[in-house]
Parts: sequence; C-alpha cells; structure tokens
Amino acid sequence: MKKTYWSIFFALTLLPAFAQQKETQEQLEKRKQQILTEIRSVQKLLRTEQTKERNILAEITEINRKVSLNRQLIENVRAQINITNSNISKNKKEVDQISKELNQLKKDYAETIVKAYQSRSNQSKMMFILSSDNFFQAYKRVQYLKQYADFRKQQGEELKEKTILLNEALAKLEIEKEKQRKLLAEQQTNEKNLQADLVEQNNLVALIKKDQKKYNEQIQKKQAETKAIDKKIQQLIREAIAEANRKAKEAAARAAAKSGTAKKTPPATKSPKEAATFELTPEGKLVADNFKANKGKLPWPVEKGYISLPYGDQPHPIQTHLVIHNSGIEITTEGSSKARAIFQGEVLQVQVLSGGNKAVLIQHGDYITVYQNLKDVTVKTGDKVSLKQTIGTINTNSMGKTVLKFLLSHNSNIDNPSNWLSRNN
Repeated sequence: MKKTYWSIFFALTLLPAFAQQKETQEQLEKRKQQILTEIRSVQKLLRTEQTKERNILAEITEINRKVSLNRQLIENVRAQINITNSNISKNKKEVDQISKELNQLKKDYAETIVKAYQSRSNQSKMMFILSSDNFFQAYKRVQYLKQYADFRKQQGEELKEKTILLNEALAKLEIEKEKQRKLLAEQQTNEKNLQADLVEQNNLVALIKKDQKKYNEQIQKKQAETKAIDKKIQQLIREAIAEANRKAKEAAARAAAKSGTAKKTPPATKSPKEAATFELTPEGKLVADNFKANKGKLPWPVEKGYISLPYGDQPHPIQTHLVIHNSGIEITTEGSSKARAIFQGEVLQVQVLSGGNKAVLIQHGDYITVYQNLKDVTVKTGDKVSLKQTIGTINTNSMGKTVLKFLLSHNSNIDNPSNWLSRNN
C-alpha cells in the first residue's frame, strides 16, 4: 500500500509542472500561428509587388520582414521541441515508475492467489475457526478471514487501476513522440525556407548595390517626407489641444453666465508646454482613466495586419548604416482595409496631408490617437466614435502596399503605440 501512496504522490507532484508547460506550449503555438499569418501576408505582398513594375526597395523591405519572421518561427518551434523533449523525459520516468510498481503488484497478487488456492477448502476454514480456544478468538479469526478476502479484492482493483494508469502514460508518451516528429519535420522546412529567403535577400541587395546613388536618393527623399509629416502631426496635436481647451473654457463661461456666477478673469499667458495639455472635465478625466486602464489590451486599428515598421529609432531596412525615427508604428494590411477607432472618443480633427492622404485625430480624455494614410474618411470633427468604429479606408499606394501609420500621444507627448495594443490582433 505504501508503494501505491508514493505513486499517487509522484503523479500529483508532476501535475503542476506539466500544467505549466502545457500552458507555455499553448502560448507558443498561438504565437506560431500569428507568425505564420504574418508570413502569408508578406508573401502575398511580395507576389503583388513582383507582378507590378518592379520596386526593389519595396521588395527588400518585405523580404527583410519575412527573414525576421522565419527566424522567429524557427526559435518558436525550437522552444516547442524543448518542451516536448522535456515532456517525453517525464513521461518515460512515469511509465518506468508505474511499470515497476505494476510488476511488484503482480508478484504480490500471484503470491496471494497461490496461498488462497492452498487454503481453498471450506472445511479447513471451518476447522480454523472451530479450533479456537474461546469465542473471542473465533470471532477474531472470522474477522481475519474477511479482511484477507477484502485484501485480495483490493489487490485486484489496485492491479486494474495501475494497468489503466500505465496505458494512459504510454498513450501520452506516444502523443508527445508524434508531436516531436512533426515539430522536427516542421523545423527542417522552416530552415529551408529561411535559406531560400536569405538567397533572395542577397540577390536584391546586389541589385541595389549596382545603382547605389539612385536608391540612396529615393531613401533620403522618403525620410524627408516622413520627417515633414511627423512635424505636421505634432503641430496638429498641439493646435487640437489648444482648440479643445478654448471650447471647454467658452462652454464653462456660458454655463457660469447662465447661472449668474460668472467672474471676470484676465486672460492667462501659458507656456508652450502648458498650452499642449488638456484641461479635462470630470467626464474627460473618466474617459482618460478608462483608456489608461486598458493599456496593453486595446484592439488594433485594423482588423488584420502586421507591424512593418516599429516605433522609435532603428537601422534603415536597406541602408543599415542609416538610423531612421518612426514616431508611431506602420501597420501593413490588405487592400481596401478599413481603419477603426481603438477606443471610444471624440474626433478632434480631420486633416489632409501631403499627397492628398488624410489623417484623423481622436481624443480619449487627455490621450490622442492618430490614424494616417487614409484615402477617405467616414467621420468629421466633433463626431463621437465608439470602440472599433470604422473611421475611413486606408490608402493603397502605386506599389500595391496598404499601410496605416498609427500614433498615440498623452497630451502632446508621443508614446509607443505597441505598448497599448493587444498582442493578439
């Protein structure tokens, strides 16, 4: 019986670790599916670009992204293989332990059966009871025979349960082994795909090197346009905050005049920093608090897509010696995709930027979200928008790329939007 208790204890001690690993493996599998979705999107873009007039800069940006995703995929599968190997090792130990206990149980049960066979005669049992010295001893012998019969029955049940446990452990082991075989095959495929992408990447880089001056001029022109637009957006944010504060003061003054509590106060002179801060009403503060409480859980501004250019400073995807700054994130999505509000709020401004593309600024308390590169919009200044409400259609450029630039600011301070969005698009 002690062995049975130890086996149960052994199984229970494995459960928390197994559950924790299972959760981790599920998370890895979920992330793997996201990476595969992104790879398919990039591959679709590459095919689209190659059917149009060839744009090497666009192609190399996408192939760089695909190489990065394939590397992530390889690391993901490698982590899953490590977990599977660990599970196989644990399952083998469990099988060995149960097999050992089962063999001992079979041996003990066989000995019990032999002894039972040797004393199977009802007459010998009766003589064993009748030969007692007194009634109390006879009663004890009857109890002993009953307990012995119960013990045999319990041994049989324990043997049956242990056999079931062994079969379950063997089945789990086979499942993990099959999973291991599939993951190893998948890893080989991923390695081949990565090598093919690296060859394509090198070929595109070689094409760029043939006409370095031409592509450098294109890159510099693109960077200058981006800086100009970023500067314009910063200005628009400050103007929008100032205008919102002016309207709020006028509304407060009208309310005070109506109630007869109006006071004449000289106009205050504010520093540029103060002028770029929202003066919130209690309702506005509530919206801001709700927005802040959902940090890391907000929906994406598109239904499908991937971040093709992250926030902040990073090397240029083609000329790696150049450092580029991105004040938001660029999300590549499918053609004709819609941009949507990531939280409830009020439209502060709808602006036309260079090239005729539009930008929508939405206020959420003292937070602003900015949606750039829209070819048309379905909202206007002052509109109240709800969570995930469509605000416009994202522009698709001449190279077939549909990219939304998304910014987020607290008052006039630009923040990294990736920190606010949910990881699961």
